[in-house]
Amino acid sequence: MFDRTEIIVGLEIGTAKVCAVVGELSEDEGLHVIGVGQSLTAGAVRKGEIINAEVAEDAVRAALNEAEQQSDIEIGSVHLGVTGAHIKGFNNRGAHPIASVGREIDEEDVSRVVRGAQPQLPADEEMLHTVRQHFRVDGQDDVQQPVGRVASKLEVDVHVVCGQRTRIQNPVRVVKGLGIDVEDVAFNGRVAALPILTSQLGEQGALMIDLGAGTTEYSVYLGGSVCHTGVLAVGGEHVTNDLAVGIKLTQTRAERLKLEQGSAVPDPRVAHRAVNFASEVGLDDKQVSVGHIQQIMHARLDELFRLIREDLEQHGLLRRINGSVLLTGGGARTPQINLLAHQVFELDVCLPHETDEAQEGGVLHQPECTAAMGLVKFGARQMRARARQRKGLLGWLTH
Repeated sequence: MFDRTEIIVGLEIGTAKVCAVVGELSEDEGLHVIGVGQSLTAGAVRKGEIINAEVAEDAVRAALNEAEQQSDIEIGSVHLGVTGAHIKGFNNRGAHPIASVGREIDEEDVSRVVRGAQPQLPADEEMLHTVRQHFRVDGQDDVQQPVGRVASKLEVDVHVVCGQRTRIQNPVRVVKGLGIDVEDVAFNGRVAALPILTSQLGEQGALMIDLGAGTTEYSVYLGGSVCHTGVLAVGGEHVTNDLAVGIKLTQTRAERLKLEQGSAVPDPRVAHRAVNFASEVGLDDKQVSVGHIQQIMHARLDELFRLIREDLEQHGLLRRINGSVLLTGGGARTPQINLLAHQVFELDVCLPHETDEAQEGGVLHQPECTAAMGLVKFGARQMRARARQRKGLLGWLTH
């Protein structure tokens, strides 16, 4: 399909760090990661959105430079991930009448009905995704492939993801300010599932949760297609802040305490163990129990998961998920996070970065890079789709 090897770069500007993943798409459509670059954002991003463009630009430059050195290529363009509380997802339906009696549905009919399903958004909003779900042919539901069927009416259900235009363009401007083209923009909560969701699990029904530093994105898959997405402006940094306030520590020390002693579910075996550390303001040395630390963390993370559960129940989705909860992002490294998710959602829970495949090496064992890897896979899909369209056009021109 491809005349040569293609390079695809996924770039996520997260709250805590920037991650760039370089993928190589070969002629046999195999996708291989050949470089990864990461850089701390140094406070330039809050709740998934850039608040200091100059510092963010430096972080993006550093991550891209590291990725270039690892892959031995010069990066000229990226597929960019975005997030934030302004992002929203909803389902919509389009309908298209088949004009001639007894005519078969063709690809043009499919294109028209999908275009018709795209809603008219306000001027200040921008469409990110229109994900095709299932077709309906003359009232028959759940049609996977309508082309070739004789019908009088074709309908389609789609999942739409959109966001505020100006807030989407802010990270785009930062990247373009470095002389790098942005080939496409995608929602992190949509693409983070691509490296870790199997087709079987997608058919059974799955919930993907990406636990970031400043935001938590989630998406629900039913019948092999995404049907619900959401963002909460809550993440690992809020857990750190709760510890800093609750124990009266600096953010730096609270973060270290979270990493060294933290757990999503309090462990009674170590609850009474004391942690001693010197005061940073000239007062007496402080002492706190591990149980107190873990109770603070549990309260925040339990609340986060229950907010997601409440959203899914309001949309009638939780009872339809027969597969698993997939946890990724930096927060997925929190000890016992899988146990807490199981308690809240009452579903099997998977940590993809701990699977045998991930442990063999590669980027999958770094849950912080899942969204960037998903952007590479998203770019590969877009590239394959464009190649098929070109092939179809050439075929039509030669007949």
